[in-house]
Amino acid sequence: METVILAVVIAVVVLGALGGLIVGSRRKKSLPPPPPATPDITAPPAEPHVGDEAETPRDEPRRTIEEVDLPDGSAPVVLEEPPAPEIEIPEPTAGRLVRLRARLSRSQNALGKGLLTLLSREHLDDETWEEIEDILLTADVGVQPTTELVDRLRERVKVLGTRTPDELRGLLREELLKLIGTDVDRAVKTEPEDRKPGIVMVVGVNGTGKTTTTGKLARVLVADGRTVVLGAADTFRAAAADQLQTWGERVGAYTVRGPEAGDPASVAFDAVKEGKEMGVDVVLIDTAGRLHTKTGLMDELGKVKRVVEKHAPLDEVLLVLDATTGQNGLVQARVFAEVVDITGIVLTKLDGTAKGGIVIAVQRELNVPVKLIGLGEGADDLAPFEPEAFVDALIGE
Repeated sequence: METVILAVVIAVVVLGALGGLIVGSRRKKSLPPPPPATPDITAPPAEPHVGDEAETPRDEPRRTIEEVDLPDGSAPVVLEEPPAPEIEIPEPTAGRLVRLRARLSRSQNALGKGLLTLLSREHLDDETWEEIEDILLTADVGVQPTTELVDRLRERVKVLGTRTPDELRGLLREELLKLIGTDVDRAVKTEPEDRKPGIVMVVGVNGTGKTTTTGKLARVLVADGRTVVLGAADTFRAAAADQLQTWGERVGAYTVRGPEAGDPASVAFDAVKEGKEMGVDVVLIDTAGRLHTKTGLMDELGKVKRVVEKHAPLDEVLLVLDATTGQNGLVQARVFAEVVDITGIVLTKLDGTAKGGIVIAVQRELNVPVKLIGLGEGADDLAPFEPEAFVDALIGE
């Protein structure tokens, strides 16, 4: 009996102890955290702890980099701001194509020499005239212009009778100039009479050298005494705005740009606005390269044009074509002309192809003049198109 009573007493004590622990734990959890101690603002600030091996702070003033003696006794390194890019003065554009004629003639002489060789034959039979047609077609002159040129040459050679080299060269020169046109206004319109600035938009497919051409055109305008603002409306290609800005900095032209993958129409609008406020002569707007078969992108190009024209009408819409693309370039030109009313053609890479006849074909296709041609990778290798200098390069001296 005593054993039972003892067991009951022990059980009651154990249960009581456990209950106390549980209640205490719950009370601790429910109590709010104690408030932070109020600092004694009258007490002096505590001294910073300095370790046994740390150096005690010194009262002497800090020394600049110019005053610090380097351990090896060498001169101190002074960090300087990077120098501003040096402004270049481009060479005048007057007669530039004449100066570049040798470069053009190196790749074009196959056309001129081939024609002169055939025309110099003693007997010009039908087979010879077919060979002449083949040379012209291979040079991308186009079917209709080739037919017209051959028919006129046949008639004039028949009437002429004698065919000395000088006579043949003069004859061929006259007929080529008739096809190209010497009475066409090929000036890039940048000086509207009633306002400033002139507005030029540059368009074209991917890979034609459009952004580079825009930068080179800025150099052409600066060389002729104009002030320029560049609009980097090619927001799809990451490096396009940087590339255009570099071209601008070299000649002192300001570049307006927006965020990558931003709205190109907005950038173009802002560029014209900046150009007005700065009072510059010309605003050049570089647009994104786009395939002529992509309807959405072509519609967007039309939007850029409409937004810009909220400021003022475009004075020029220049289509950049790669001369090496030949007849495919004419298909591109046709589609772009329907969307943005092309006013002039820029032919690039004309120095690396024997297809100079594309000048004739594209003018005939669009009824729009070639205004500028690119003859190399150099900064000043973009030249105003001069028919006489071009034909002289085709047929040689």
